Amino acid sequence: MYLDVSLPYDAPLTGIPPIVEAAERMGFDAVWTAETQHDPFLPGPLIAEHSTRLYFGTAIAVAFARSPGNLAYIAWDLAQASGGRFILGLGTQVKPHIRRRFGMPWPASVIGKLREQVEAIRAIWHTWQTGERLNFRGEYYKLTLMTPFFSPGPIEHPDIPIYIAGVNPGLARLAGEVAEGFHVHPLHTPRYLREVLLPAIAQGAAKSGRAAAEVVLSTPVFVITNPQERAFVRQQVSFYASTPSYRRVFAVHGWEDTAQELSRLARHGKWDEMPALISDEMLATIAVIASPADLAAALQERYRGLVQRITPYVPFVPGERDAFWQALVSGWQRGGGSQ
Repeated sequence: MYLDVSLPYDAPLTGIPPIVEAAERMGFDAVWTAETQHDPFLPGPLIAEHSTRLYFGTAIAVAFARSPGNLAYIAWDLAQASGGRFILGLGTQVKPHIRRRFGMPWPASVIGKLREQVEAIRAIWHTWQTGERLNFRGEYYKLTLMTPFFSPGPIEHPDIPIYIAGVNPGLARLAGEVAEGFHVHPLHTPRYLREVLLPAIAQGAAKSGRAAAEVVLSTPVFVITNPQERAFVRQQVSFYASTPSYRRVFAVHGWEDTAQELSRLARHGKWDEMPALISDEMLATIAVIASPADLAAALQERYRGLVQRITPYVPFVPGERDAFWQALVSGWQRGGGSQ
């Protein structure tokens, strides 16, 4: 398993270089950016410039806020600049955000549009790498124009991995069918991985005639090593579980009534009442609870054979909790496999 970290959501661009340099120096395998308070791609050139070994990628960039051409260009440039260390991670977001935050249309078929978007991006890359004519025709996109003036041409590392994110089996099946990786949502459990997501990925992979093991699972994990983290995770789990799209995770464990009550409280803006509904049993099932010294072993014991990449759900900030991060890295046992 690889051990990754995520950039702080509020990190300005000027703060990226020291974070990246510290992550590489400590020995992490990859750095992930998110689309929350900042654009997820802009840190990319800084990560490429200030590291030599770290992989990096988006976890996630909002796919439906962008066109296939836009995504193709920026991923191509980041792959070229980093010597092939960039991973394009895409997520759908939810309808209100696409329509009301990004001002873009919500598709009739989420899975259909995301599949087509991935295929269209790859069609553009193929044209740039080979010089063959661009001729992609689908329900959502028709791409038939790529003159030499607008083609960046071939690069040394054209096989850019695409990871897609999801919670439910539909997007997991799509990842198995068309993607190199799957970003698991932090609201998950090992049982949910085994019973819902991994079988769905296997179904999608079989449809494409490949092995499910070819799909890398990248997994942010809630960790609890102190009382402050316990309170934070309880709050964050209650927030995520209030979203109907994520209810299936709770249903697998027989907690659907709790999820429905969380949704009701969220509708009425009663955010302060929600964490109390997350029991200690739920926390122990969703999060990894251990001392800092034992966290590496606990994470690997829980996820061995299930995932290939783990990112603690704790933003990496150099100078803050360095002893915690160093203990985690020093206790980590890495295995082989594709980045």
